[in-house]
Amino acid sequence: MELFVGRVVRILNDDLVGDRHQRFIMELPGGPTMLVVHNIDVAPRVERLYEGAPIAVYGEFEWNELGGLIHWTHHDPNLEHESGWIEFKGTRVQ
Repeated sequence: MELFVGRVVRILNDDLVGDRHQRFIMELPGGPTMLVVHNIDVAPRVERLYEGAPIAVYGEFEWNELGGLIHWTHHDPNLEHESGWIEFKGTRVQ
């Protein structure tokens, strides 16, 4: 689990296949971008997210063919995995 701090650069449509995920791309300082996939079947949606917004994401980074993504941005209902979170506008969602 790692902390990522940056800004939202693009808001994508929710992924509705299997567990539902809110998706957005964040840019880290220095330019790298990351896809964030936040499970909205387990945790509340990050409300009123907008492009350019500062955001902090604590989750698990996983490489993929497109560069990588951040997931596990929520609590684990089975208490078997470290909990992640997203902080946006002074509110922590997990």
